Amino acid sequence: MPYPEQLVQPMREELTRNGVKELRSASDVDAVFGSASESTKLLIINSVCGCAAANARPAVMLSQQAAVQPDEYVTVFAGQDLEATSQARTFLAGIPPSSPFIALFKGSEPVFVLERRHIEGRSASAIAMDLVQSYDKFCGSLNGSGDAADEGADGNTNNTDGDGSPETGSLPSTFKSIL
Repeated sequence: MPYPEQLVQPMREELTRNGVKELRSASDVDAVFGSASESTKLLIINSVCGCAAANARPAVMLSQQAAVQPDEYVTVFAGQDLEATSQARTFLAGIPPSSPFIALFKGSEPVFVLERRHIEGRSASAIAMDLVQSYDKFCGSLNGSGDAADEGADGNTNNTDGDGSPETGSLPSTFKSIL
């Protein structure tokens, strides 16, 4: 059963008052992730837990001070907006559900992921630095080419094995742990 709305509203507002768009239904999620757009989006799966309050939400806000930014910031609230959270996770196939959780998308594909295990026990500034590095890599242009997303989080070029699926060696390191 979800927590009372009056309890979680301040946790929602911590992100929304900083320009993060809240997705509260499956159709909201589909409108953002279902389009053919190649825009970049940061998805935050918000939570009532302490590491969301002390680490994840502050890290997102710190990362918003960087020169390079995703095109859009969006959030769903785990344990509260069940339909929206479930639909958002359909775009994270193969990645175990966790909250808090942060993923950078190019179009509807995740290119950088911070699971709870990457958030818990780390400082907001360290997490923000990870986010800023992912923005630089995937949201900005490298050498003016505009092809920043061609390089994986591990520094390797993202190639496919001929059937459209990425080669394991070219996946961001976060994804390697789940293959």
